[in-house]
Amino acid sequence: MKLKVALGADHGGFTLKNELVARLNEEYEILDLGAHTFDPDDDYPDFALAVSRAVAAKQAHRGILICGSGVGASIAANKVPGVRACLCHDSYSAHQGVEHDDMNVLCLGARVIGTELAAELAKAFLTANFSGETRHCRRLEKVLAIERQAIHDDKGGPSQ
Repeated sequence: MKLKVALGADHGGFTLKNELVARLNEEYEILDLGAHTFDPDDDYPDFALAVSRAVAAKQAHRGILICGSGVGASIAANKVPGVRACLCHDSYSAHQGVEHDDMNVLCLGARVIGTELAAELAKAFLTANFSGETRHCRRLEKVLAIERQAIHDDKGGPSQ
């Protein structure tokens, strides 16, 4: 079974996303969530939400988001419960984020890195697996507890 990967990008990452889709298509099942046409007025939160929801709902195993810097996509993606998105511009972080922190969405900045590095980072991210080591599980559980508390706090309304 091929790993299913959701990809999304705004106008800043449009070209790089299309290049990654073409390069990854042989090894992975790609769920291309847009942008499907170049629109200089589109907004990264829309694509971050689509990819993050697909990952959180288990419609995709992992996600890759691309915007100009990768920062906005990362911020937006991390608002979705169940998503652990990180901006990576080096291969160590791209695989270590999965191995130690169970990262499930990779964010890239198309104006920061080139196509070859982006492809290298995507492969490092997609071939990595969570270690399951006791210390990593303990830390992940603490992160998930923060998320659960934030969700609970949101349901209770303002505390003022």
